[in-house]
Amino acid sequence: MTSDSRIAIVGGGPAGAFAASMLANAGRNALLFDEKLAWEKPCGGGLTYKALQQYPFLADTQIAHKSIEHCELISPSGQRVRFPLRYPLAIFSRFVLNGLLLERARQAGAEVRQERITRISGQDGDWRLTANGGEYRASFLILATGARNPFRGQFVPPISSADLVATAGYYIPGRHSLVQIQFLKELSGYIWVFPRPDHCSAGIAGRMGETTTARLRRMLESWLDANGLRWEGAPFYSHILPALRTETLETLRVSGEGWAAIGDCAGLVDPITGEGLYYALRSGELCAQAVLEDCPEQYKIRLEEEILPELRCAARVSHRFYQGRVFGESVLERMVSFSLQSETFRDLMRDLFAGNQGYRDLRARLYRSLPAMMAEGLANTLKLPWNESQLATDPFAE
Repeated sequence: MTSDSRIAIVGGGPAGAFAASMLANAGRNALLFDEKLAWEKPCGGGLTYKALQQYPFLADTQIAHKSIEHCELISPSGQRVRFPLRYPLAIFSRFVLNGLLLERARQAGAEVRQERITRISGQDGDWRLTANGGEYRASFLILATGARNPFRGQFVPPISSADLVATAGYYIPGRHSLVQIQFLKELSGYIWVFPRPDHCSAGIAGRMGETTTARLRRMLESWLDANGLRWEGAPFYSHILPALRTETLETLRVSGEGWAAIGDCAGLVDPITGEGLYYALRSGELCAQAVLEDCPEQYKIRLEEEILPELRCAARVSHRFYQGRVFGESVLERMVSFSLQSETFRDLMRDLFAGNQGYRDLRARLYRSLPAMMAEGLANTLKLPWNESQLATDPFAE
């Protein structure tokens, strides 16, 4: 591929926009297409410490975002624990974040066109893309079209409903400062409240096939009512996310002769949490690097080295995380209980929120931490309210 060969990026979300900016910064002829350009999306919009360390321009930006330093976890039975995060989350409106990344691509020299690609034909070195504005040609093709990919079957395989998560929620006006996550009985998903600068994204996620979007919406509205969050009249949204099963991830196809898929289009989303922003940015970066090195086949190899093992591990334990039991209680109940009773376990949760704790070595860390966790839990259980001052200061005293 010569330096003046055109590279077409279809999809202007975080993955596509970031890949376009990297390619254009290196002097490549990058042409990005998106029907909407910057748009709102019903996710929390949270960027972890890991993402901010990897992409410091997001931490340094003056674009409006919310820095969150406290989290509340709520078990299916209603047990709650609040704790400070070691590293704050940066939460963006997705409209704002997409706009920032698209503007970076433009400033780098990428051509950004607000057009919908309706057809792709051709082959490696000579792709033809049909849009409402005419036909375009490119030597290499990057697909960043999200989970609802119109080119599934042609490039990436069709996605089964068993590999999807349905989401529903509201943008609720007002200022909030606490991330809340409510786990639910008999549902592989959760309710979230993510504060943004002038509103919060309050939503619910559940695997398709376990329930319906209408039921998810009713569950969310009931929870919002019970927790004093006024959703009447607030903008409603719904969306689907990939949450690939182990068998799907084992046979995942993300590239071929003259093309590659990145971000949600490639299914690069955490099957447990639904977090995809870091993977969108990182896959866009890995793909752009491989193209710039004129070794696009390296993209899949680097995914296999860095990203896919984590996602496969998450997929293997996802059902046990949501539906499994430990010590005679559900995993979710135990997780909240341990967070309430043990500082050691809270440190582990802080690292999970920060993105510093991966799934592959999580079990080993739990085993190493278990003696301290049990000792801290026992110590808190045995605390006695010896006097009224202790009752006022001891958060674990009955």
